[in-house]
Parts: sequence; structure tokens; C-alpha cells
Amino acid sequence: MQNAIVPKHAGAQRLFILIAGLWVGSILAVGYLVAPAIFSTLTDRQVAGMVAGSVFKAEAYLSIIICIALMVLANLLVTRGLRQYKIIRLILLGMLVCAAAASFILIPWLDTLRDQALLEGMPVMLSPSADLFRKLHGVSSILFLLQSALGIYLVWRLTKPNSSSSNLVI
Repeated sequence: MQNAIVPKHAGAQRLFILIAGLWVGSILAVGYLVAPAIFSTLTDRQVAGMVAGSVFKAEAYLSIIICIALMVLANLLVTRGLRQYKIIRLILLGMLVCAAAASFILIPWLDTLRDQALLEGMPVMLSPSADLFRKLHGVSSILFLLQSALGIYLVWRLTKPNSSSSNLVI
């Protein structure tokens, strides 16, 4: 019977791939399944926007936590000789910037505009801030699309088969 060669740090790599896959799956599910379902189900677009906004806010905070944890694990793997995780760290950094910009700049700004409009007794899309709200929402959508694309690329890179017996995940 032949012994199987076990890659160095195989358990850590498998955990990394599992967490990354679940996380990217949640990003895709929220953005491309949950949000459209909310808007197609609720007849009041203002309420649908508020519900979707809180779902995106939760996803953004979750993304920051998971991204930081994966960056720490990637750093550990790089220091243990798995150089292919250097590019993974860059992808994670891009995803972290997207999530942080959404969490700490765009979502609070959008919430403030919506809350101001509601205090004035009107939906945000009928308020004087409607144009700014649309622009910020567009920037937020672009950032989410970029984060989604980076997430897909992350999983793609992580699941690439080994090209040699050097135990590298390229």
C-alpha cells in the first residue's frame, strides 16, 4: 500500500478555503438573491430599501470580520512558506477596502440622508437629497460588484489544482 503525501499545512489551507467559500457565497446570496427578493416581495420601495440596507450593513460588518481573520491566516501561511498566499492577501485587502468603505462611509451616509428625509416627512427619493442618494447608491453598488468579483477570483485562485508535488496552492 502506498502512503499518500499530505501537503504542508493542509488543514489550515482547507479551513481557509472552507471559510472563504462560505463567505463569498454569502456575499453573492445577499447581493444577487436576497436583495432582489426583498424588492420583488415588498410593495413599498422605501421599506424594501430599508430592509435591504440593513441586510447589506450586516453583510459588510461580517465581511470585515471574516476578511481580517482570513488575512491573519494568510499571513501565517505565508510565514510558514506558502508563498502563493501573498496574492491571496492582496485580493483580501481589496475586499476589505470595499467592505470598510461600505460599512464606515457609504452606508452611514445613505442612512443619514434617508433619516433626514423621513424627519421632513418624505421618502428620500422625493427629498432634495435624492440626487446625492442615487449617486451614493450607485457607488455602493459598484463597490459591491467589485467585492463580488474579487470574491469569485479569490475562490477561483484557492481552488486551483496543484500543478506539481510542491504542495503549493496556486
